[in-house]
Amino acid sequence: MTDTTSLVPKYTFPDTLGEQEAALAANPLLQRLHEARRSYEGDRHRPLYHYVNPEAMLNDPNGLCRWQGRWHLFYQAYPPEDRRQHWGHAVSDDLIRWRDLPYCIYPGPEDKCFSGATFVEDDRVIAMYHGTEVGNMVAVSSDPLLLNWEKVAGRAVVPMTAPDGSPLPYRVFDPCIWKKGDHYYSLSAGTRPAGPAGKPVRANFLLRSPDLEHWEYLHPFVEDDHYTLVGDDGACPYFWPIGDRHVLLFFSHMSGGQYLLGDYDTERDKLVVTHGGKFNFGASVPCGVHAPSATPDGEGGLIVIFNMNPGKPTKGWNQIMTLPRRLTVDGDELSMEPVAAVESLRREGVRLEDVRLPANEEVLVEAVSGNTVELRACLDPVTAPMVEMNVLRSPDREEHTRIAFFRERGFSDRFGGGGRQSLVTLETSYSSTAADVTCRAPETAPVWVAPDEPLELRVFVDRSVVEVFVNGRQCVAARVYPEREDSVGVSFRSRGVDSRLRSLDGWQMASIWA
Repeated sequence: MTDTTSLVPKYTFPDTLGEQEAALAANPLLQRLHEARRSYEGDRHRPLYHYVNPEAMLNDPNGLCRWQGRWHLFYQAYPPEDRRQHWGHAVSDDLIRWRDLPYCIYPGPEDKCFSGATFVEDDRVIAMYHGTEVGNMVAVSSDPLLLNWEKVAGRAVVPMTAPDGSPLPYRVFDPCIWKKGDHYYSLSAGTRPAGPAGKPVRANFLLRSPDLEHWEYLHPFVEDDHYTLVGDDGACPYFWPIGDRHVLLFFSHMSGGQYLLGDYDTERDKLVVTHGGKFNFGASVPCGVHAPSATPDGEGGLIVIFNMNPGKPTKGWNQIMTLPRRLTVDGDELSMEPVAAVESLRREGVRLEDVRLPANEEVLVEAVSGNTVELRACLDPVTAPMVEMNVLRSPDREEHTRIAFFRERGFSDRFGGGGRQSLVTLETSYSSTAADVTCRAPETAPVWVAPDEPLELRVFVDRSVVEVFVNGRQCVAARVYPEREDSVGVSFRSRGVDSRLRSLDGWQMASIWA
């Protein structure tokens, strides 16, 4: 039998918060993580206010949750002495300022600790995740900082194979977990050959357990899904209530992060889909949004965070996390905003009002610049078919990242509401002149903006990432790697006719690291 014991030092921590903090202060592994984080301080592309893990590589976020007043973020980590996936761990009081904690879930008996979700009970937190080679695992923790985890039964509770060796009617892969009545429920990600000519389509298989150890398979969970594509799968699933609806968030290895919105038929244990959408609008690599991790915010919404893929070799590290987003729903419309605590990072601020944007002329905004900034623009496009905003712009425009808005240039509404969608594009083809940066095709997303409604852009620039929130209804994001030190400018342009910049607020943003 292969020895799957991790080579990473593992520690057991006390049970009270004060004792845990004292133990952490002297913990050699945590001191190593702090030192690794300090070693990257001079890296010009490493973000200042987006979470990046302290050492080595990063992949999917896992198990985002709130426990005893603190937010916990877990993620696939690759410790340098054992490059198999472990669960990395960080904690925050506000979802913005994170504090590193030691690795918390280690391989054994599984070969690697892949992705999964958490479920918070009154007296404990349950993590369910995929253990490669063996099946889906469950671990529980109840200490104040979720430092100590115990694996239920010491084995896979949803094995990869049937006891008699017969084929399983479901796939065993990334799970999520919730509870209804006296039973726990779990989805296991994958596909089934139900598409045209037996091609694979997204599937999330439902299982049920009275005790976390013994699970029975029920059926495929999702009904009336006409939104995902042939070839999509349902990896990294998160199923939660949102408002008076339910939503399934997941990652497709073919076409990226997505969601299915619908109603939870608790009698039949089915999600009946009424709407669907995407979180990225192109392949997840290079430079794109990847997998979600989501948890209820306690106020009817969801908090979701994604990892983002690189587009340039960066020594010793690669991926980052997006800003946490708050999702809410009104009927079939999903809204999204950055969590409010990001505003606490604002420092020096500048405000401009009522700036005319002459047709076909680029207007430089000399009062606002930087590569770690938040920009909040309210634009009246008037009748302009396109208005654009440029950030990370060099003086000669050799490097720039372009945000373009095309009013009513998307699909028309054929479901009774009337009107036509607008489009927002995040164009990074000219973001860098470096030879080792892989360009991303333009990220173009639909967004509903009423004919007389101003365009409101919240743009977060953080060294190698740009995130753009549009009217609280859409977000486009991509990694960028400006090569020039002077690529910090901001400009606007109106296509064809004059338009107006009603207001522009800009803030320099503080680091989230003490």
